[in-house]
Amino acid sequence: MSLILVTGSTTGVGLATVEGLVAAGHDVVLHARTPERAAGLAITDRVRAVVHGDLGDRDETLRLAEEVEALGRFDAVIHNAGVMTGPDVLAVNLVAPYLLTALTTPPGRWIALSSSMHRSGSADLERLDLGDPSRTRGAYETSKLCVTALAMALADARTDTPAHAVDPGWVPTRMGGSGASDSLAEAPRTQEWLATADLADITPPTGGYWYHREPDRPHPAALDPAFQARLLNRLEEHTGVALP
Repeated sequence: MSLILVTGSTTGVGLATVEGLVAAGHDVVLHARTPERAAGLAITDRVRAVVHGDLGDRDETLRLAEEVEALGRFDAVIHNAGVMTGPDVLAVNLVAPYLLTALTTPPGRWIALSSSMHRSGSADLERLDLGDPSRTRGAYETSKLCVTALAMALADARTDTPAHAVDPGWVPTRMGGSGASDSLAEAPRTQEWLATADLADITPPTGGYWYHREPDRPHPAALDPAFQARLLNRLEEHTGVALP
């Protein structure tokens, strides 16, 4: 049995991930943006805890990090929360995973949801405005490129914490829309597996970019140590928090 945090887990892929992990017997911490978002969900009676915090808000993210840290060391953290448009795209998709990672005890495994759209992201970090997504070309795509690079950087820096990025596919959720062509039932399977499977069964054991439990090749910048280092510097400058 593993203790696992899933961010952004009141709807869509996040909720399906929680349901799958709970059904498999794991202790899961469900994260909601607000208490109201979790109200009425039947699964809340079966999880270890429900935590709240708007990941688009720095102060709430810092408070959430304290709340999460108080629950003890996690066997896995799945950074599922994401938004596709609006002023919080970079804050939710990139800055929040960075802050939660920097301010909490390293988990046994670290997993972030990416997207096939990350391959259209901009690798020009000089044009990345973490405070104003409207000034960043293709903010969603770029946020997913950067969080994929963050996973690869963590895989290199933290040898005791396997880190991976997952493309869940284009699925019919509120974000993906009703016309999405991939299966919602299949979307959580890879991250569930990465969070709980025997490490001997996962190849590569860290630093993988995955689609439906098969390793794939991410944008070249995500694998570039120089790009990773520049990204970490930008995140540290923006947040005032260094990655230990």
